[in-house]
Amino acid sequence: MTQNVGLNQAQMDFLRLLAHFTTEEEVKELNDVVCEYYARKVDEEMDQLWDEGKWSQEKIDEVLNEHLRTPYNACISTF
Repeated sequence: MTQNVGLNQAQMDFLRLLAHFTTEEEVKELNDVVCEYYARKVDEEMDQLWDEGKWSQEKIDEVLNEHLRTPYNACISTF
């Protein structure tokens, strides 16, 4: 079980930053910036995995073709 210990300094700084936003449009723009930041981080990490040989076109194809759905139970109960 995880224990909630409050906000860290980075989270507090971010909340203080949010206090300066006055419109929904500003919040949307900030959200876009944060999303772009994390997308760039994912791209950098994927590039590193590719360069290290831990990711490849074969791995991509394997993931794309993987069947992850839970099989349905074909048994029909009677009442």
